[in-house]
Amino acid sequence: MADLILFWHRRDLRICDNVGLAAARQHSTRVVGVFCLDPGILKGDDVAAVRVTYMMGSLQALAENYAQVGSQLLVLQGSPAQQIPALAQTLQAQAVFWNKDVEPYARDRDRTVADALKQAGIEVQAFWDQLLHAPREILTGTGAPYTVFTPFWRNWRSRGKSAPAPNLESAEGLTEAEQDQAKQTGCIPLPSAKDLGFGWDNELPLLPGTQAAHDRLEEFCDQSIDEYRERRNFPSVRGTSQLSAALKFGTIGIRSVWAATEMALSECRSDEARDNIHTWQQELCWREFYQHAMYCFPELAEGAYRDPMKDFPFINNPEHFQAWCDGQTGYPIVDAAMRQMNQIGWMHNRCRMIVASFLTKDLITDYRLGEKYFAQRLIDWDLSANNGGWQWSASSGMDPKPLRIFNPASQAQKFDPEGEYIREWVPELRSLDTEQLVTGKISQEERDRCNYPVPIVDHKQQQNRFKDLYQQQKTK
Repeated sequence: MADLILFWHRRDLRICDNVGLAAARQHSTRVVGVFCLDPGILKGDDVAAVRVTYMMGSLQALAENYAQVGSQLLVLQGSPAQQIPALAQTLQAQAVFWNKDVEPYARDRDRTVADALKQAGIEVQAFWDQLLHAPREILTGTGAPYTVFTPFWRNWRSRGKSAPAPNLESAEGLTEAEQDQAKQTGCIPLPSAKDLGFGWDNELPLLPGTQAAHDRLEEFCDQSIDEYRERRNFPSVRGTSQLSAALKFGTIGIRSVWAATEMALSECRSDEARDNIHTWQQELCWREFYQHAMYCFPELAEGAYRDPMKDFPFINNPEHFQAWCDGQTGYPIVDAAMRQMNQIGWMHNRCRMIVASFLTKDLITDYRLGEKYFAQRLIDWDLSANNGGWQWSASSGMDPKPLRIFNPASQAQKFDPEGEYIREWVPELRSLDTEQLVTGKISQEERDRCNYPVPIVDHKQQQNRFKDLYQQQKTK
């Protein structure tokens, strides 16, 4: 009988284009998947029911995929530091393989698990899978990590990209005796999100599993990618890929995504279409930039990158923060975006920038409160990408022009000119004229009639107030 290799899944819930899994299959025909429901993550106060629902649905699809190729997915519940080594020892696995992560919690966890496995005489192999280029592969001329996106992008795009990894095929699973041993060691049937205490009754923005992710990618490349640059900023238009949850949980491999963009480029018939595809490729690079930054500067997970913002005197008015969370600020575009997220677990990227700027610049509230609220609501919340985006919006991150302030009215006029997005998510305002919706110039009488709040702050006054505080911090 061939040696047994356990493959520990985390952010790679697929058997296709999976670097570590493909390497495991090269070593042995006996490859069995493992997923550990980690209370260190699931019992945190930054977990969204919609995200757990998507994850559990994707695990169900992953289990079915394993069965189709002759193996199985084992499910554990508890601390990976205890559960993974105990299972590997019980099954006398030759090795445990997994794919690396950039986040501080994951890196600490992986070191602990690796040490325990090695002490038990079990081989450990870890690979980079979720990035096209591993951290510290893209460095400045002096060998330092990049802290500005544009030069990172120039370097990153000049490098060749790997082809998708081979799919898992013709694998062998556990014997019946081994399956009994696995159960005795703590393996359980796959629970539902509701079994874990996470109820989500609405539709998911993206169906779980690999097939749904590949279908969405194909649809995007066929219908939207060659108009991406023009359409991506309009929240009432389906102009983005909406693959963020699939990339966060790895239901699709990044090499497969890149290969699809290259295929789309090869079929282009105009420079304009090519420019649109290059723009989406640049968005994939932004994802990698933030992950490289999190890996090289793990302190980003806790606070500001820029010195002037490390002790910024935020106001943090709890009533204002709650109004922002509830979509009751009196600014229609801000409220539409927050209600979209609260209801469906996803928000358009342009709107994420608008609401983040509003929280940090208009309400002068610590970005970390908003970052955490996003974590509690979004299907695609990812520490690196969301931290990077929030710090960019808060003027605390890696941005050569950090002082950016969005005017909600001008953003609405530019990106929701007909008020379609606002009407969809703030239905009490549907009867108003479009100009009122997008400018926010709604009379007190109309607000009373629609039962819609007055603006909780004055944008111009707060903008000036933030600028004054920011300049004071810079001159300290």
